[in-house]
Amino acid sequence: MLLRLNDVLARTAQSRAGMYDQMAKGKFPKPIKIGGGRINAWVASEVDAWIEGRIAQRDANEAEAA
Repeated sequence: MLLRLNDVLARTAQSRAGMYDQMAKGKFPKPIKIGGGRINAWVASEVDAWIEGRIAQRDANEAEAA
């Protein structure tokens, strides 16, 4: 499944600028072009994996602090 920008922003609770900054640093999935190359869309499974990674990072940090 593909997600458009507003769906990705809602799903990740990031700002647009923050998300694009993360992409530039290689820390967030990059979009693919659809609609003749005019439209960006993100692969839902890649966005979900990014979210799961953030959760795992949080859990690891909490375990270290304990």
